[in-house]
Parts: sequence; structure tokens; C-alpha cells
Amino acid sequence: MTAPENAPTPAGLPSEAQVLEALKVVKDPEIPVNVVDLGLIYGVDIQESGLVDITMTLTSVGCPVQDLIRSDAELAVGRLDGVSEVNVEFVWTPPWGPDKMTEDGKRQMRMFGFNV
Repeated sequence: MTAPENAPTPAGLPSEAQVLEALKVVKDPEIPVNVVDLGLIYGVDIQESGLVDITMTLTSVGCPVQDLIRSDAELAVGRLDGVSEVNVEFVWTPPWGPDKMTEDGKRQMRMFGFNV
């Protein structure tokens, strides 16, 4: 269960916004846009113990870089103060589509020649 966006974060733990900002360094190597702007992050749950659960998807089932994206996400979020463990769970429902991308993500895709 994800806390409401404006809910206070327990002292010493990162906020959901900080976790999402950290995830912006994680890119799908096949698409030159970060996982946040691609719309791949479906949820962030920060436990008082320092465990951060991330629910995300990929652009396609069977993505060959799933393990790389998982480890990059774990490393990026694991660097935040107060984080003791990161768990990344991939889900396939709802399926990803270009409509999930942020406006910035769409702009980046257009810069690379994609029609979105």
C-alpha cells in the first residue's frame, strides 16, 4: 500500500519524491529514457524499517534487460539515506503503453526520433 503523496515520511527515511528522483538515473538500455519518465514505475512503498518496495513494469514481457534494470534500481534507491533494503517487483497488469509516459519522457523520445 502506497502512502498518500502528501503523507509525512518518518524521520530519516526518503520521501516517495526522493525515491522517484533517484530512479531517474535508471534507463532502459533499449530506450534512451529513464524508467520514471517512461511511466514504468507503478508504485513506491517506504516502510519504517527502511525497506523500499518498488512496483514497476517493463515495456514488454520477457524484456532481456529485466535483471539489469532491477539491479540499477536497487543500487540507485539503496544509496538514499535511511534505506536498508530495496525490493523491485515487476508486474504486467496493467500493461505498459506510451500513454503512461510523462510529457518529458515523450519529448525525450521525440528527440531520439520516436513518434509518440
